[in-house]
Amino acid sequence: MTKRKILITGGAGFIGSHVVRLFVNRYPDYHIVNLDKLTYAGNLENLKDIENKQNYTFVKGDIVDAEFVHQLFTEQQVDSVIHLAAESHVDRSISNPLEFVLTNVVGTVNLLNAAKSHWKKAPENNHKNLFYHVSTDEVYGSLNENGLFTEQTSYDPHSPYSASKASSDHFVRAYHDTYQLPVVISNCSNNYGSFHFPEKLIPLSINNIKNNRPIPIYGKGENVRDWLFVEDHARAIDVIFHQGKVGDTYNIGGHNEWTNIDLIQLLCRIMDKKLKREEGTSAKLITYVKDRAGHDLRYAIDSSKLQRELGWTPSLQFEEGLEKTVDWYLANENWLNNVTSGEYQKFYEKQYVKR
Repeated sequence: MTKRKILITGGAGFIGSHVVRLFVNRYPDYHIVNLDKLTYAGNLENLKDIENKQNYTFVKGDIVDAEFVHQLFTEQQVDSVIHLAAESHVDRSISNPLEFVLTNVVGTVNLLNAAKSHWKKAPENNHKNLFYHVSTDEVYGSLNENGLFTEQTSYDPHSPYSASKASSDHFVRAYHDTYQLPVVISNCSNNYGSFHFPEKLIPLSINNIKNNRPIPIYGKGENVRDWLFVEDHARAIDVIFHQGKVGDTYNIGGHNEWTNIDLIQLLCRIMDKKLKREEGTSAKLITYVKDRAGHDLRYAIDSSKLQRELGWTPSLQFEEGLEKTVDWYLANENWLNNVTSGEYQKFYEKQYVKR
């Protein structure tokens, strides 16, 4: 039997790098091809510990380039895809929605077309073929104080980002229904943990507290999010990839609902302890700013299907995971400084030419 060839898109990003690392280390008989455009959020420093592994290949490229995507499938003989590549920052989607349409919608369709075309040419690999699309709970819209998102919740996206992800989800399902392409989709809640680009709430706040800068909080900080430790998310992707039912959707949540202000106040207390500051010092940095346009009030995931059918459960409660995350950022100041200064891009620009 030939070695399994898995293409992981967006593998130099926050979640993607954790998935790549897990698969490379856990499955030495698989060959993992990491495709990433290396935009501002893609950082190969995230994967320095595995970059020389024999079952790992990195390719720089853009999924919006259909010809390139087809060429990659031919060269690498890809039999499965775990698709994480996406523009994901809501604020950026509000200022430049077209960029999100191109990457998240057109890029996904390019990958679907390549999979459909190339996998038909190798029917002997049909038992291995799977297009796994990683999506977000934001496609479901906003919840009031009660209720949870389930796999049956109707889509109701409110931002250009969530609209682009909802569209890509629909295309994946359409290719399953129309062309019988073997697919699976997961929709996850907010992730946190190591290697998170510091434009997002938790790493941004950690960095600002460390440097005594204001911590911006939208509105009154009443928006609620369910937080999922990124390593738990990577484990869930592993389980769904290997055991999930083709054509199905699985919600992945951390069972950790927090308002933004309660989260930041907890983070401030942890940072005061770690930095040996007087309690209450960091909380003085909290600064309320004008609320974001289309800001959903509450997200909360019901992941009981995943737990019941595939046996996955989150390993950490939020307080424990947040403290672990703070420890990582404080122990990896060079990584954080390289990202915030832009130095991480200069080094890899010399190594890789965009294909």
